[in-house]
Amino acid sequence: MSLSIVLPGGSRYELKGGAGHPVPAGPARSRLAFAAAHVVADPLADNVPGAPAVLDWAATLAFRHHLWRYGLGVAEAMDTAQRGMGLDYPVTRELIRRSAAEARAVGGRIAAGVGTDQLPPGTAALGAVREAYTEQLGMVLDAGAQPILMCSRELARSARDADDYLSVYSGLLGQVDRPVILHWLGPMFDPQLSGYWGSSDVDTAAEMVLALVKAHASTVDGVKVSLLDEDFEVALRRRLPDGVRLYTGDDFNYPALILGDGSGYSDALLGIFAAIAPAAAAALHALDRDDVPTYTRILAPTVPLARHVFAAPTFYYKTGIVFLAWLAGYQEHFTMVGGLQAGRSPAHCATLLRLADAAGLLPDADLAAARARAYFTVAGVDQ
Repeated sequence: MSLSIVLPGGSRYELKGGAGHPVPAGPARSRLAFAAAHVVADPLADNVPGAPAVLDWAATLAFRHHLWRYGLGVAEAMDTAQRGMGLDYPVTRELIRRSAAEARAVGGRIAAGVGTDQLPPGTAALGAVREAYTEQLGMVLDAGAQPILMCSRELARSARDADDYLSVYSGLLGQVDRPVILHWLGPMFDPQLSGYWGSSDVDTAAEMVLALVKAHASTVDGVKVSLLDEDFEVALRRRLPDGVRLYTGDDFNYPALILGDGSGYSDALLGIFAAIAPAAAAALHALDRDDVPTYTRILAPTVPLARHVFAAPTFYYKTGIVFLAWLAGYQEHFTMVGGLQAGRSPAHCATLLRLADAAGLLPDADLAAARARAYFTVAGVDQ
């Protein structure tokens, strides 16, 4: 088959494809790594903006098995799964239940997001936010997943100051009998979270987070930081109590942060790892062998791809994740809940194609080329 694709603007690209990376015998030992997984929409359902999400459950769960097969943990029902951007709470609850059951069946690691998105849009009283968090925390614990306390749009609207955040989170951490992960999602990922933790100044907010973690160090496994600021993350990592992990959510600077320095390293909870799972697994296993050159060589070509996937407006990165999953053969269509496949342009997707190819993430070149040609044809680019 032809590997030639006409891109927007009329240039012709010859897809190279790649051999991929072998499936490892198990998870890497030197770092904990979660991939935040997307959901696969039912392409024949009414997944239009504002409609309840309808998933292709078989394909959605198959993608999680793909991540477990490469030794990665699954971070379920996070923003990568369109939480707050099309995935409604009833489907979220079912997603967590089903994924946790699949994880038990294969011995896969799973953590799942705890939020307040069952509340109707608009400002809720602080008590209602507490109750919503508590309900979801119980649901995640009952499912058997490790809880990830996600940032709440409703808490951001209702909290008057840092003390309100401390009160809500302290109450939640006082309910758990196992370590949870805290999640600090920056406004580049969700503008409605601006000023989270009681301040728009990240250094002031960090003091609040550190106070919370130090007061509950026995029940905090780690803090996932998604602020796309490498220096800030390193500084925060150095101040965490012993035994509390920093899970990098920095999809721009993850190779250096995971590698670490003389004072420590970050573990990983990343959306980009869903798109680069084979490469990420191979790199982490190289790190297990202290083979830093191989680790660096594998991840280096994934960074331009990640920076493009998460380019502003960053909250539309989910579109790129799903486009790449389709090109790589992990799902049969490029349709998203809420119609979010329209979140990126054909020109943006053309660059995704080239960068994924350069990173060796399209092992079935014939399939990727055929699907890319179909997509660009629909977009009005004659092939």
